[in-house]
Amino acid sequence: MNRGLFFKAMQVTAPVFFGYIAIGIPFGLMLTQAGYPWYLAPLMSIIMYAGAGQYAAVGLFAAGASLPLIALTTLAVNIRHIVYGLSLSEQFKDTGIWKPYLIFALTDETYALLTSTSVPPQLHKDRWYAAIAVLNHSYWILGSSLGALLGVWIPFSFKGVDFALTALFIVLLIDRLKLSKNPLPALIGAASASAALIVFKPGNMLIASLVLGTVFLILLKKPVEHRGKFKTNV
Repeated sequence: MNRGLFFKAMQVTAPVFFGYIAIGIPFGLMLTQAGYPWYLAPLMSIIMYAGAGQYAAVGLFAAGASLPLIALTTLAVNIRHIVYGLSLSEQFKDTGIWKPYLIFALTDETYALLTSTSVPPQLHKDRWYAAIAVLNHSYWILGSSLGALLGVWIPFSFKGVDFALTALFIVLLIDRLKLSKNPLPALIGAASASAALIVFKPGNMLIASLVLGTVFLILLKKPVEHRGKFKTNV
């Protein structure tokens, strides 16, 4: 990565740097609090690289969950990435040896940057996309490693740290609502989660709420799409 490309990518990914440091540190803290060695944080961030999935994995590991349950939960938490990948299939053509890594490193924030920034003049898109993906990945590794080391070296109160993931998804939800101007999908999701919580209780609500939400979105497809078009044209 030449110097000019590096600094251009640094400027574009600066907001992600601050976000990943802020969210990565609580993950590292949670991991060491659960009794795992600090080096597991950077290891998971290198080979797994799924922010929400890594948060969920800590609780599942600590609870002694089976590997099939861990795999299913990780798929459910990150299933939106299937849509990300499909929408970038054309964009990732001709990215050469970087294509497998770009697919692996496709987080919410990286997807947002790849779809909202233009490739600088005189740069091939594969190098530009790779620079963004590699820098974002390194930010997450740094944040999770810092959190794990702080958890080992400094006495720290972990009360409320596990709320970081919830806060992250609230921020993502608010940002998505501002962009779409359509509250129906969020309302359907909230209703589905509430129903699953009441019927299946907290320990078993995740899969149930996802299934309910998917069913309701399919059944209410026309009203949701109509509402979205109406809001867009206002």
